[in-house]
Amino acid sequence: MTLLSVPYRSRRRGRSRRGHVLPLLTSALIAVLAVTAVAYLLWPTWAPKVPDTNEPLPVSIGETLFNVPPHAFRRKVQRHSGPQERIDLNFVYPSLAPPDAPKHVTAETVEDTPQPIDRIFLSIAAHHDSLAPDILVRTIYPRYLDEAATVPQDGLSMRAFRDSTPYAGEDLFSAETPAMVARCTRDTVTPGMCLSERRIGDADLTFRFPRQWLTQWRAVAAAMERLTRQLRGPQT
Repeated sequence: MTLLSVPYRSRRRGRSRRGHVLPLLTSALIAVLAVTAVAYLLWPTWAPKVPDTNEPLPVSIGETLFNVPPHAFRRKVQRHSGPQERIDLNFVYPSLAPPDAPKHVTAETVEDTPQPIDRIFLSIAAHHDSLAPDILVRTIYPRYLDEAATVPQDGLSMRAFRDSTPYAGEDLFSAETPAMVARCTRDTVTPGMCLSERRIGDADLTFRFPRQWLTQWRAVAAAMERLTRQLRGPQT
């Protein structure tokens, strides 16, 4: 009897253990299903809010903050808020509104004659303590300018850069009231373009526009000033 009772007791213990495991597994499965159901019910179903396309994006260049309309960015990769090293923008002139979506040029729509530029382009970049634009005008440009200056027209004077200098083929335009300094390439096969620079905080602003706009240079100077204030927003 002793020899027969040992396997019998072992079988009873095995059945007993399996009898305990099955309820535990069942309870665990029920708990998992309950947690899954609760998680499903509580999981947020809202979609992330898409920012208004007309709402300016706060962009910091160095420690200087600018509020930039999303449609003004020329490069899609730069179209986000937060710190950036450089941004490239464009605005319709003279309204200074952000441009609409770019038009796609096809073989059927392209024309032989160049279209007039109706944009003012603006690059904003961290200056990293480089030479300020006003110092450049006072100390560097004069070394390369021709001594002769034109008679100011409507308050705007012009001096040509000498040949064989870094700025050969360009002219420097300047005025005092309102303040205006622009370095412009000359008209050749392509129309001449001007650039005008200014420093705001940690950033250098470089405006680019067609040279032919200088016939209304006061309006251009006012537009650059207004655009600067517009991008900076109210300052506390």
